[in-house]
Amino acid sequence: MSTPTRIRRARRLVPAAALALALGAGLAACGGEDAESAQETRDDSSTVAASGAEITIGDAWVRATAGAEDTSMSAAFMTIDNRGDEDVSLTGASTDVAGTAELHEMSMVDGAMAMQAMTDGLVVEAGRGKVLEPGGYHVMLMDLREDLAPGDEVDLTLEFSDGSTQDLTVPVKEFTEEEGHYHAPGTGEHGHDEDSEDGAHS
Repeated sequence: MSTPTRIRRARRLVPAAALALALGAGLAACGGEDAESAQETRDDSSTVAASGAEITIGDAWVRATAGAEDTSMSAAFMTIDNRGDEDVSLTGASTDVAGTAELHEMSMVDGAMAMQAMTDGLVVEAGRGKVLEPGGYHVMLMDLREDLAPGDEVDLTLEFSDGSTQDLTVPVKEFTEEEGHYHAPGTGEHGHDEDSEDGAHS
């Protein structure tokens, strides 16, 4: 398993205060079927190939906490394409900007949408892709050690079921309810014929 990564700052941040608030509504409704709300990574995409799976990550971004009601949590969003011939699952993530990083999804509980941890991981079928965006799948960053401001960069390591890992440098972006179009999740799935051929979705 990869060692937790570092956060890179484009500018100096205010020292973190004690972070004890529960997750607010701004992230409680945190991918749908398209990637319109996802932002491009600095390098657009990166690829790792292992055990018959060829995984491409694109459009990764992390939600800024600056100005948010609750600065103890954030989330990372992205697209994941599997261009290999075997299914693979995203099983975990790590970053030293947060005490814990977990894969979460939105699901219906007692007639209301609720956020739940995905203990079995997120399957990305061979020749298919998954979108992590507000409203559905996302990597939840909990117990943040410092505020995240637009323009910062976070080093994030993704862990897959075949034993491979992928290191990303992810930009921090401002996020608003209007931009996110909070909604119940779709399948979070797409085929390669629906998106760009290089796996980087704008």
